[in-house]
Amino acid sequence: MAVVVESGFVRGRKDAGLLPLRAALAGTMIYHGLGKLKEERREPAGQMFEQIGLRPGKPLAVATGAAELFAGVSALLGFLTRPAALAVLVTQAVAIAKVHAKKGFDVTKGGFEYNLALIAMATALFVAGPGLFSVHEQLECLAEGHGARRIVNRIRPNPLLRALKLVK
Repeated sequence: MAVVVESGFVRGRKDAGLLPLRAALAGTMIYHGLGKLKEERREPAGQMFEQIGLRPGKPLAVATGAAELFAGVSALLGFLTRPAALAVLVTQAVAIAKVHAKKGFDVTKGGFEYNLALIAMATALFVAGPGLFSVHEQLECLAEGHGARRIVNRIRPNPLLRALKLVK
């Protein structure tokens, strides 16, 4: 068994690579989530949901919009990243199953190519977590404390630190 020691510089560089991924996913999900939540778009979104067999349409459209907005803001901040990634995975899987699969792969023909890209981004964040450059990491550092308290909290984490690590 090989043990790999990673320097802070290398980890920082790797975690910096998550920033464009988080930003791209966040922008997309915020845009689509807000689109479903705007007052004038709720009814048309609900009707579209009804047409594809998702009933009741309007409440499901609003719930989807809220999930997409949550996922976008969470990805952008790097907080609750894994639950946000799960929201993206669910919404995009339903979008593929109900709308895009029958149209094939090509996005120009209404296919699932774009949804697959979003799923890949969400899967990467689900596996990797938010990275060093995130609100979550800063909160975790604050909860760990400094000096001897940090050592004790790493051995026996306090409830706040356990909760933060659970939802990372």
